[in-house]
Amino acid sequence: MINDNDIEIFNIPVAGKMDPEALIKVLAEIGEEVEPAGAADGKELIGRKDFALNLFAKRAWMHTAHTFGYLAPTGPVNGQTQSISHAGDITADPTLKNTRIKITLDRLRVADYPGRGKHSILFDFYAENQLENAREPLHFSNTYSAMEGEQAALIGYPIFIGLNVGKDGISFRCFTVNVKNDSDEQFLKFLDSDEFKAGLQLTEKLQPAIAPLSKMALGISQAIAKRNRNIPVQNFNMGLDFSNIATRARLREGSYIAVQIPESISVIWDWDEWVFNPKNGQIVNRDDMTQLVPYNYIVFSISRYEGA
Repeated sequence: MINDNDIEIFNIPVAGKMDPEALIKVLAEIGEEVEPAGAADGKELIGRKDFALNLFAKRAWMHTAHTFGYLAPTGPVNGQTQSISHAGDITADPTLKNTRIKITLDRLRVADYPGRGKHSILFDFYAENQLENAREPLHFSNTYSAMEGEQAALIGYPIFIGLNVGKDGISFRCFTVNVKNDSDEQFLKFLDSDEFKAGLQLTEKLQPAIAPLSKMALGISQAIAKRNRNIPVQNFNMGLDFSNIATRARLREGSYIAVQIPESISVIWDWDEWVFNPKNGQIVNRDDMTQLVPYNYIVFSISRYEGA
């Protein structure tokens, strides 16, 4: 069994929380401009907190806040756009208590990551398999590629199959890393193995093989996140329950969207301004469907497990 200290991969700071001097150093190594244009004394500013903040404040990967949306499941809609709600502005489905669910990764949008061109992204997803007499910590890790401003080529990628939900709901943690260290290829080959391509197949009982596999995935994620030139980008925690507490998020079947946004706009973000366009599978502006969300985001979906 993995102990609590083992699962704390998320104490590794994302770019927006890194020490400015360390951030500037690693950005220079991956080809990001670290001096203001025309500033001859730019190097003298290195180490000043306001320098890093001012230079990169408008970059999407510098934000640490997130907003969480929900897209309800639906059948064919004949091309009509679908509305998106805040994950706390929906009704929970109590029939999911003490059941099993399937979780898939449906979108990974790279609006703006450190560096240029094609990005290799380490994706780590943590959840607890809530069994009758125990909780089984799980880590799913894998890597995906995407060009700057585009989505990774994936849809419905299985993460956890048959995850057991408790009577109080379930919680997740998600972490992404921009991988630029070429020597990490051997680590990444393990994450590209068949065991992870198929997602973690779970049962209603403890599985001896799951804990070491999950722990190995965690160890690789930790090692990659800490290596030179690799920069953690997104990090969020999300709990879904069955309560009516206004400030919480609810659990039901559907798609959940985690968008990395500036803290300054988190209080004015309105999901009514964005819709899902089933014609191309994109989240777009309601009034201008050529406008994409200008921030990094992850979409994962939850459905009732129908297996044996």
